[in-house]
Amino acid sequence: MSDLFDHRQVRRAFSRAAQGYDSAAALQREVASRLMEQLDYLDDPALGRDAPEVVVDLGSGPGHAAAAMQKRWPKAQVLALDIAPGMLAQVRRNAAGGGLAGRLNPFARRPIPVCADARALPLRDGSVDVLFSNLCLQWVEDLPAVFAGFRRVLKPGGLMLVSTFGPSTLWELREAFAEADDAPHVSLFPAIAQFGDALIAAGFKDPVLDRDEFGIGHPDLGHLMRELRTIGATNAMATRRRSLTGRARFARAAEAYEPMRRDDGQLPATWEVIYAHAWGPPPGAPIRTGGVDEVSVPLSSIKVRRR
Repeated sequence: MSDLFDHRQVRRAFSRAAQGYDSAAALQREVASRLMEQLDYLDDPALGRDAPEVVVDLGSGPGHAAAAMQKRWPKAQVLALDIAPGMLAQVRRNAAGGGLAGRLNPFARRPIPVCADARALPLRDGSVDVLFSNLCLQWVEDLPAVFAGFRRVLKPGGLMLVSTFGPSTLWELREAFAEADDAPHVSLFPAIAQFGDALIAAGFKDPVLDRDEFGIGHPDLGHLMRELRTIGATNAMATRRRSLTGRARFARAAEAYEPMRRDDGQLPATWEVIYAHAWGPPPGAPIRTGGVDEVSVPLSSIKVRRR
């Protein structure tokens, strides 16, 4: 089966957007802030947990969440993973600033940028205490496979925190372009039930899901499209039209969008956000593959009868 997304285009788009990303990423920062509130679980004295040693920010973008987690746990090794080299350059630039703490202590740990694909994490089995991923998973098509990879690298009892966009995201834009063109212009996003099923299939312990819906206004379609390009959220579907959207098609889409204009005069853009947190299961917990539970048994536990 061919990929839903062109991952080379994802890499190019986010690399190009890296320098101007922060100017248009208010929603991404807000979602990251809400997701990071759940890290308080790990600092609850009643749990008696040790501070995490290895923390991963997957799809780190310019690395602000990675920097915040490094500040929270200064002794931890924080890895900022992203598929886009341009974003990793921003991580290095931001880490080099270091803030006051970095200037006072040049030996203070800083996030380590790593170029990596969420579909094939270059990490050891059972090596990660916290896996944090903010608005990255909408760019992968096989959620069960990705979550199986997350489970592989997460320690038993480790915490996974993720967010992604849901199917109501940019529905207005999708419908407007559907009136103008038969080519896809907006990605398809998984529903919260599909997201939860993939978590359960991967064998995660005690998954909890939640959702938010944000409504953001724009003066016109051109403003919305420019903002999407600024954050790297361009059309990366493998079946997208490879030529530029012509003026006539754009005008038809803009005309189809107009009846949706809100009372405040703004064109609406809906963003549905799905949040999930779950814990790494104990060794040997089954992974569901194709409706069948697969159990991993350490080779050392298999008794061999010698004759």
